[in-house]
Amino acid sequence: MPENISNTIQQSFAEIADSTMKAPKAHLSKLAELGGQSLDTLLKHITDFVLETAGKIILALVIFYVGRWLIRRLKKLLARVMERRKVDPSLQSFLLSLSSGALIAVLILIIVGILGINTTSLVAIFGAAGLGVGMAMSGTLQNFAGGVMILILKPYKLGDFVEAQGQSGTVKDIRLFNTVVNTPDNKTIFIPNGAISTGIINNYSAEKNRRVEWSVGISYGDDMDHTKSVVMDILSADKRILHDREKLVAIRELNTNAVVLVIRAWVPAKEFWPVFFAVNEALYKLLPENGIAFPFNQVNVTLNEVAQVK
Repeated sequence: MPENISNTIQQSFAEIADSTMKAPKAHLSKLAELGGQSLDTLLKHITDFVLETAGKIILALVIFYVGRWLIRRLKKLLARVMERRKVDPSLQSFLLSLSSGALIAVLILIIVGILGINTTSLVAIFGAAGLGVGMAMSGTLQNFAGGVMILILKPYKLGDFVEAQGQSGTVKDIRLFNTVVNTPDNKTIFIPNGAISTGIINNYSAEKNRRVEWSVGISYGDDMDHTKSVVMDILSADKRILHDREKLVAIRELNTNAVVLVIRAWVPAKEFWPVFFAVNEALYKLLPENGIAFPFNQVNVTLNEVAQVK
């Protein structure tokens, strides 16, 4: 019985040893076979991927250059159309830049889609990023919205003389975020569009004609009819004044030291200041020559004798 057990144990160890020696050979053979198939498959996949990717890249580059050429052509066509329709130059610049940006964004999305990138996720990411940037730049976006409203509603245009936000001058440029104003003393001021679009704008160039007003003091006792005649002659001598519009010379105030006259006339808007200064000079020269005096501040002093007390 013990011999049988011993023989059985030895036989078992022999079978285990034999199977142990055969197993590596079988595994190695299978691994080699599998490895050969994987390498061929991998090379095939790599080749297919390179060819597919290269094709996508080439197609994307072709679409990029063709799209960029088309965008330039469309911008030129849009510019010609707006020029024929006499669109405001500031609005032309805004529409061209806006349309160009929109077309470039569409072109980028098309190229990204051709390259196989999920455009839905990309748009969602850009939307979230845009929301965050928008919240951080609320003031800038307000100026942008104000610029759009100015370009659409046109409360003023290039070359107009305006007064807004405590500043006055000629509009030099209307941009998306600010309006550039050139003051009479040649200072350049940038006014944010958000503030100027919601504030009071005084556009001196909006109307063709403007009324000029002068205030002149004459002495008490001067002949009023004679004074009116002299002033009217001064106004009639200036050809820039619109003589088909009503002119006025009247007493505005009876001051302590003078009779204050108000003089009014209408002129083309661009001649406002030249006429104002010229008539001021003419009044200063011609009124005294015609016996009309300019009063000065006076103080009357009365001396009373005081009896001396002995």
